[in-house]
Amino acid sequence: MNTKEESEIILIGGGIMSLTLATFLKELDPTRSITIYEALEDIATESSMAWNNAGTGHQALCELNYTPRRKDGSIDIAKSLVINQQFELSKEFWAYCVEQEILQNPSSFINNIPHISFVLDNNVEFLKARFDALTTCPFYKNMIFTQDRDEIAEFAPLLMQGRDTSQNLALTLMKSGSDVDFGAITRGLCRSLQKNGVNVFTQHKVTDLKKQDAYWELTIKDKASGSIKKAKARFVFIGAGGGAFPLLQKSGIRESRGYAGFPVNGLWLVCKNQEVINLHSTKVYGKASVGDPPMSVPHLDTRFIDGNKELMFGPFASFNTRFLKSGSLLDFPLSVRFDNLLPMIQAGLDNISLTTYLIKQVFLSKSGRVERLRSFFPQAQSEDWEVQVAGQRVQIIKKDSSGRGSLQFGTEVIASQDGTLSAILGASPGASTSVDIILEILESCFSKEMALPQWQEKIAQMVPSYRNTLEENIARFNELRSKPANTLGLVFESI
Repeated sequence: MNTKEESEIILIGGGIMSLTLATFLKELDPTRSITIYEALEDIATESSMAWNNAGTGHQALCELNYTPRRKDGSIDIAKSLVINQQFELSKEFWAYCVEQEILQNPSSFINNIPHISFVLDNNVEFLKARFDALTTCPFYKNMIFTQDRDEIAEFAPLLMQGRDTSQNLALTLMKSGSDVDFGAITRGLCRSLQKNGVNVFTQHKVTDLKKQDAYWELTIKDKASGSIKKAKARFVFIGAGGGAFPLLQKSGIRESRGYAGFPVNGLWLVCKNQEVINLHSTKVYGKASVGDPPMSVPHLDTRFIDGNKELMFGPFASFNTRFLKSGSLLDFPLSVRFDNLLPMIQAGLDNISLTTYLIKQVFLSKSGRVERLRSFFPQAQSEDWEVQVAGQRVQIIKKDSSGRGSLQFGTEVIASQDGTLSAILGASPGASTSVDIILEILESCFSKEMALPQWQEKIAQMVPSYRNTLEENIARFNELRSKPANTLGLVFESI
């Protein structure tokens, strides 16, 4: 066996999750031998690629689905507070990487973009209730609520151009939002890792893996030459997006049983008119229509991609049976197993509305999509917009607390009992909370090392807020955020 294909640690997939984990491990222990295998011709070309995701730094500033209404009518802000703090960990880690020159030129991957929630008619009362609930927490002290049309036009001019004056409307604004190019972060981390001895193989697809005593043995196809290779490692991480499902099943670990995946493809309307693009400089999120799934939350987003300002609206859903954009139409049917068939059927029966939504979305024409856009931008012209395919997402199906199959819309970490294998499944807000997810993997699979004083000291340098309680973070917010904010070149509001 080629010694270059033997490593203590093997990471499958060249996205932000794998590269973040590799960076943590290399910083915590530079002696570790690490190899990354990516099936495509380059890293960060699936879910981490800028056009394949919304680029929102998810911290629950504008995402209305993170603050559901309880049965008694009150607003539940618990999830929003958790996600807010998870994104702060990511910012702290990226700031550390800039300080250490692991990442260069922060404006190439993160920019300050105000986050707006915008609603009409019956949802105005919900938005005001959400505002009242969130602003009880200091993290949201600087949130603005307004129904003043002149103010709304000042914050987001496109929303008010040609707007029906009889419409009841409202928005909330947080100036401290972020737009993130996760692909740029991934590529920056990769360049640094390669300089420090990490092997990154592209066009190498892992087709099988099995446990052999203390090692995992991987079968790898070199797509350039067609040859089949073997590699082994003591620890394997599967960070291959939707491609993680079949590999996790092949691993045979007990923890993977019962899991299934449901693929959903996304589409954007992308603006081609530079004059329109220049008029908008915010991320504006709305509320999903009644009966529509959380993934359908519409948003009109300013993006910075490869140094260019862009504007897009969506997402719109379509359906195919691939688990990756570059995958096979057989991915979904071949994932059906005896242990996940019943949960899949149960989840399907419980989510008829999702099936209905997908059917409607598949048959939605461009003119229909532009009509949806006009609820945000009334004067949108069809010729200014083009349809662009976004990323492929695989939603998790697993048993809930009652043992019934349930469709999940978050991100989940699975780890083997012996800590030698871990995988990530699911979708949003995954990339935004990548650092929190990677720390969870380290706690699960490197628990002995995480208890070492030198690891604890290093992690405290990389992510100062890690392991802090919410109360501690509130008390020390300005102290802990001032350095990362300055390092990243962003000016965030104090509390």
